[in-house]
Amino acid sequence: TDSWNICHLVTGSEVCFPCFRGRFAPATAAASLAIGTTTGYRLFSLSSVEQLDQVHESNEIPDVYIVERLFSSSLVVVVSHAKPQQMNVYHFKKGTEICNYSYSGKIMSIRLNRQRLVVCLEESIYIHNIKDMKLLKTIMDTPPNTTGLCALSINHANSYLAYPGSATSGEIVLYDGNTLKTACTIPAHDGPLAALAFNSTGSKLASASEKGTVIRVFSIPGGQKLYEFRRGMKRYVNISSLVFSMDSQFLCASSNTETVHIFKLEHLTDSRPEEPPTWSGYMGKMFQAATNYLPAQVSGMMSQDRAFATVRLNISGQRNICALSTIQKLPRLLVTTSDGHLYIYNLDPQDGGECVLIKNHSLLGSGKMEENKENDLQPPVPQSYAATVARQSTVPSTSTMPGYSEDGGALRGEVIPEHEFATGPVCLDDENEFPPRGDEEPKEDS
Repeated sequence: TDSWNICHLVTGSEVCFPCFRGRFAPATAAASLAIGTTTGYRLFSLSSVEQLDQVHESNEIPDVYIVERLFSSSLVVVVSHAKPQQMNVYHFKKGTEICNYSYSGKIMSIRLNRQRLVVCLEESIYIHNIKDMKLLKTIMDTPPNTTGLCALSINHANSYLAYPGSATSGEIVLYDGNTLKTACTIPAHDGPLAALAFNSTGSKLASASEKGTVIRVFSIPGGQKLYEFRRGMKRYVNISSLVFSMDSQFLCASSNTETVHIFKLEHLTDSRPEEPPTWSGYMGKMFQAATNYLPAQVSGMMSQDRAFATVRLNISGQRNICALSTIQKLPRLLVTTSDGHLYIYNLDPQDGGECVLIKNHSLLGSGKMEENKENDLQPPVPQSYAATVARQSTVPSTSTMPGYSEDGGALRGEVIPEHEFATGPVCLDDENEFPPRGDEEPKEDS
């Protein structure tokens, strides 16, 4: 089979998060998956649980390791191992190259929203205006960032950018991509960072360290800690994926282990009904009261919330990326693994628990999808949730932008043709290609 990298998954929720060679990102009523291969890249569309279609395949650039699609539009950004210092921007439906840029070092990651395109190198970050690709800011001498870890809010009203502020501690730098100024720094963890993710509005930021045991959520732009979740205490893990649901009610974390954790973001209040006077209830209150007299580190460990829902994958040690989405009006967890499979699970938003696998798509076929028939049958579903999870079947141009000078400045090149964009945030051809803006209602899935 063709070797490949999972590069990008566009989901029905506007969520972005870093992952191996790519990330999850937003779309409208369908979900899209992009993968880089030794021969180029492919784009898939997931319109329902049952249907995964290949919508585009390009073999013009070999060994692609970054593919970033602007929501569900026709604009894609591609980087290959053949030219790791060059970023190519394409209109894939027209089959044309819009522009390309070259940098002084290897491109580690790329993030984009309606206003900004961010290119992350190991020790520098470049911020472009996505409308005309003008270089707005170069952040030089950033701490060594060998994984290209950074997160960009998809809410173009703020365009917050988060990246590591230290190579030895878990400090986060929050940068305002619109005003081009540092907003604050957040001392998030003791150890180096491993994952960062904004929610859909850019009002919350989740983080995890290289230990992978604790996940924290901070308010933006203030940087106050809002939540703290413990993924586990027995062993350190490598967090490969961190993502919010569209409504910011859930946060999903996956790692190199077989377990995917989903946490629920809610604060317990004192308005809950009084529990009956039982021995366990009495001990619980005593335990809660005792936390007020313990050292902060111990008290925090005792009060941390654990997973609301989980998934146990049938594989361990493989890298994966996840997304929380609404498909056919039901909440789903999507997990794509490095062995070339897309797993779809039902998530019970009321009771949580173990998520139910309902579909396994294989991505290894050329062109048409080859499905794993053994997993087509839906496993038994808890009776309390059965009614709600019933399955519903149904030639590149020569346009180019010259590269950067050694001091990080950009040489002026051709701008992207005006007809490719609207007067405001990026639009390409068809309004139906784009996700709803903040003041628009998202379309329901069919």
